[in-house]
Amino acid sequence: MFDTLQNRLQSTFRNLRGKGKLSEADIDATAREIRVALLEADVALPVVKEFVARVKERARGAEVSQALNPAQQVIKIVNEELVGILGGETRRLRLAKNPPTVIMLAGLQGAGKTTLAGKLGLYLKGQGHSPLLVAADLQRPNAVNQLQVVGERAGVDVYAPQPGNGVGDPVKVAKDAVVEARRTLHDVVVIDTAGRLGIDAELMKQASDIRDATDPDEVLFVVDAMIGQDAVRTAESFLEGVDFTGVVLSKLDGDARGGAALSIAQMTGRPVMFASNGEKLTDFDVFHPDRMASRILDLGDMMTLIEQAEKAFDVEQAQKAAEKLAGKSGDFTLDDFMQQMQAVRKMGSLSKILGMLPGAGQIKDQLANFDEREIDRIQAIIQSMTPAERHNPKLIDGSRRKRISRGSGTQVSDVNQLVDRFFEARKMMQQMAKGGGLPGMPGMPGMPGAGGKRSGARQQAQKGKAKGRRVSGNPAKRAAAAQSEAAAPKQDGAAAFGFGGTPNADGDIEIPKEIRDLF
Repeated sequence: MFDTLQNRLQSTFRNLRGKGKLSEADIDATAREIRVALLEADVALPVVKEFVARVKERARGAEVSQALNPAQQVIKIVNEELVGILGGETRRLRLAKNPPTVIMLAGLQGAGKTTLAGKLGLYLKGQGHSPLLVAADLQRPNAVNQLQVVGERAGVDVYAPQPGNGVGDPVKVAKDAVVEARRTLHDVVVIDTAGRLGIDAELMKQASDIRDATDPDEVLFVVDAMIGQDAVRTAESFLEGVDFTGVVLSKLDGDARGGAALSIAQMTGRPVMFASNGEKLTDFDVFHPDRMASRILDLGDMMTLIEQAEKAFDVEQAQKAAEKLAGKSGDFTLDDFMQQMQAVRKMGSLSKILGMLPGAGQIKDQLANFDEREIDRIQAIIQSMTPAERHNPKLIDGSRRKRISRGSGTQVSDVNQLVDRFFEARKMMQQMAKGGGLPGMPGMPGMPGAGGKRSGARQQAQKGKAKGRRVSGNPAKRAAAAQSEAAAPKQDGAAAFGFGGTPNADGDIEIPKEIRDLF
């Protein structure tokens, strides 16, 4: 959603890099580019004016003029101001002292309230609560049936005493639901209310009547993040008519420009509390302004990535795999590899996971074209092997490879490639686990083996090999041999995953500390 804004801001900051001091002209040019970037992202004009004014004021202050790296300081200022307009800090649900906690959903038709009710119910269930979804949208055709289906998929109870389709009193349904929840010991009630195609008095009256009848602890305004500045106008109308306490952004994975997310908290004074970024019931989480700002600036979202990894990975299983890689308890087998791969799949789409890494904005096209089915093909090949073959892939000869390819519906070349890459990847991971860095590469910064004894031993060994190498006495032949050796492609561990493994300008592979900790 924020691709256009992200590209614009990256281009702006690129122009600042390498400057030891920022002039007034530099600051004005940067502010102008940021203004254009925000306006193109459909951010509300009052928000843009205030944002740019604050950035310019701070950029002219001492925090930039006295900084060792002014460009990075400007990025820091923009990041902090983005966090500010996104709400400043994470806002959690307020739970009632005496259950049930009543949460009312409001918004226009088509914003995704019914689906979001199921997502919120599943989220609350995961937090240890016992939610009850209430079908109080009795106008839209099949809205009651839809909520029942969504509730069943989420494993959450649904209160639907009326058939809907224009039949029943939504205010009475909502009021009775609170009594029913108290009787059945449900500690959270989520009321799905009716929406309209536009703002009208009937909608506001019904929503305010339900609010008065149930006295909700939270009123969440569900807004489609793809409707741009209309979202702000709609939110202001609902704020006046219903007085909501928080905002939920739906369809955050869309291809719109994201202006709603950057405008709504600032314009209404109400925080964005949740974000829905996919079609699955699990594509829903608490909205963190600092993490969203970090994503927009292509600084990654390591905290969300780590939280998802902690949920998906079995600690005991991961520990056993780590011990195998370190050579403490047997070999790391294809079974172990498949278990780790399945755990990664539990975290969600691999393209989304990789998109949380710092600098992922530079490989957007590759992530967009990433074929998730490749993982299924790898799994099919491994499952077509016998237990003995998975334990010891060296057993897999030509006839076995043909059998495995037929069983998995793939080519023999695919089986060959998987086995070869597995051996290369295992070798690389074992070296990383033992602190030796990536094979064929400089050691990773901050990790054992980066220029340590092991590294020195390798260098000595290479010197020894060079000493014993036969060298031609002809100067022309000697020069040609040296040139061909320099031009020869070097194999490295990263090639096991299909990447080039090119070090950065300093000669090191930069991997964030959090990712190293996950390994």
